[in-house]
Amino acid sequence: MQLKEALIELRKLEKRKFDQSVDLIISLKGIDVKKDNIATIVSIRHKIKDKKICGFLAKKSSLINTITPLDFIKYRDKKPLKELVKEYDFFIASAPLMPQIATAFGKALGPVGKMPSPQLGVLMKDEDAGIAQLIEKINKSIKIRVKEPAVKVSIGKESMSDSALLENAEAVYQGLINVLPTKKENIKSVMLKLTMSKPILVEIK
Repeated sequence: MQLKEALIELRKLEKRKFDQSVDLIISLKGIDVKKDNIATIVSIRHKIKDKKICGFLAKKSSLINTITPLDFIKYRDKKPLKELVKEYDFFIASAPLMPQIATAFGKALGPVGKMPSPQLGVLMKDEDAGIAQLIEKINKSIKIRVKEPAVKVSIGKESMSDSALLENAEAVYQGLINVLPTKKENIKSVMLKLTMSKPILVEIK
């Protein structure tokens, strides 16, 4: 079944009292998830939700929750550090602070894939224009980390249009293929589902 047809079928199902997530499940083959260390950030055209973003910046910003170098000492204790990591989806940082950030927060942020990266999260200057641009970019991005042979990614909400969901699905699918060792040959199957529905097997060309 094609993606569009699967979406039509899912919309026929019983309506729930909340805006269900639309999920893409991509099963993989021929991959050693421990050795291959597959991770990527995919840009989507249609924002799903505003992400919770925190910035490690030299000075406080009115656009984003900020941690300045003076605040770093607070996070030497494990409890506030764990709470910080759990609270935010993304962390951005001023480039000159990266060595300090790596020392103070690397062990907590690295293993969960939240360390600010040059790909999406490191600012050359702490200016509002750059911060606003980066926030917008992050809100239209999805992080994918392959930890097991099946990857489940939310591509949107039931309330979004079919065209927006389809474009997001194709972007996620192509983005994952681009970082797989043997591209499409590593794809075993693709399924589409709502939060409360059974998955439907689909084909993406």
